[in-house]
Amino acid sequence: MSREIIATDKAPQAIGTYSQAVKVGSTVYLSGQIPLIPETMDMVEGPVEAQIRRVFDNLQAVAEAAGGTLDDVVKLNVFLTDLTHFPTVNQVMAEYFHEPYPARAAIGVASLPKDAQVEMDGIMDLS
Repeated sequence: MSREIIATDKAPQAIGTYSQAVKVGSTVYLSGQIPLIPETMDMVEGPVEAQIRRVFDNLQAVAEAAGGTLDDVVKLNVFLTDLTHFPTVNQVMAEYFHEPYPARAAIGVASLPKDAQVEMDGIMDLS
């Protein structure tokens, strides 16, 4: 199967050797997103909730560029530098996703790129 590279200027450009997403058949692999503002590539300022929203906005932009929506996400990985923020992830996630919700993992990590407090990646199914 061939791979299609997904790219959009509505999400932060890759800051390394990776693509925003890769589509293989009807499956789309969404690269990790941190709370960068696409237009400036600066980190969003404010509380962790603002960072979480920015990450979901970035994921949504890539999902749409791939021809889907966040409702097509079947697996979501959430990386947090402080797991006490997990209830906030749940609260904000309920505004972006509809039932049935994707499978999900939440992982506590020591640090993330650019000192982000949250990063998320996912897998979409467009079939």
